[in-house]
Amino acid sequence: MFVGISSPTQITSTPFFSNIKIKLNLNNSHQSIQNLAKSPSSSCTGGGSNNNICLCGRRPFLATISTALIPLHQSNASDSFSDDPIAVLNRVHPPRPDWYEEFYAVAMDASMKSYEDEIAGYKSELFANLTTGKAAKILEIGIGTGPNLKYYSNLASGASVVGVDPNRKMEKYAQAAAQASGLPPTKFQFIHAFMQVAEALPVSDASMDAVVGTLVLCSVKDVNKTLQEVKRVLKPGGIYIFVEHVAAEDGTFLKVIQRALDPLQQVVADGCHLTRETGDSISAAGFSSTDIKKVFLSSASLINPHAYGIAYK
Repeated sequence: MFVGISSPTQITSTPFFSNIKIKLNLNNSHQSIQNLAKSPSSSCTGGGSNNNICLCGRRPFLATISTALIPLHQSNASDSFSDDPIAVLNRVHPPRPDWYEEFYAVAMDASMKSYEDEIAGYKSELFANLTTGKAAKILEIGIGTGPNLKYYSNLASGASVVGVDPNRKMEKYAQAAAQASGLPPTKFQFIHAFMQVAEALPVSDASMDAVVGTLVLCSVKDVNKTLQEVKRVLKPGGIYIFVEHVAAEDGTFLKVIQRALDPLQQVVADGCHLTRETGDSISAAGFSSTDIKKVFLSSASLINPHAYGIAYK
């Protein structure tokens, strides 16, 4: 999703965070996304016409300003890590200025409320499995401003959460969300790290009781490798909680529109794909079992339906 360079992030020395291995940490991260909707309250938030274009659920905002000021960069799905990962990162995504990262973080914090309100019931159902299963170590990939942190409020005593996101400006919002949810500062860690290719999750093997990802697999470079990475970091019996938008059914008008707009979506939404069969990919990833359901959300416009559920290692 984002690229930049920084000095290494310091991780606390608690037993949980000793599992964290920072492979890449990024300053001057950026996003190459612009929303083509008329305003933040257009079709992505349920307030506009279905004729508006709705970008990925994590990315719907302020296209007009962004298009004028921020150059677009086509997502490069063929790049991989090399002996010089910084060179790879800069080639994939030239760094964005600080003001843009801050602008994006502020907009994300304000623009997703309608979507989060609509999907709250489904998330509550999923996240309840963290308390019934007494998950103690949880990793959330693409944590952003922390909209999911409120669902961790009933975790078992001593449970810890680490969130990975490439935009360092998201941290203050995620920390505030963690505090509002009741997570003690010593039990939540924000890691500023590159995760467009989530094959590079900065976590030790078999160290997590649960991995959480919502609206992430639409834009990673390799869905299958990402899912194998999720399996790698999960303990035996661990759970993967997911909410992802997926392609519409073949033969539907929505699928026709998604196919037509998918190339543009990948450019303006930093690699987000409208036509990925992510639910099928999760089912075929080799988890011991999966429970997947689908739902249409009125606030999500073109990024429908959503596949949500749990996969068990």
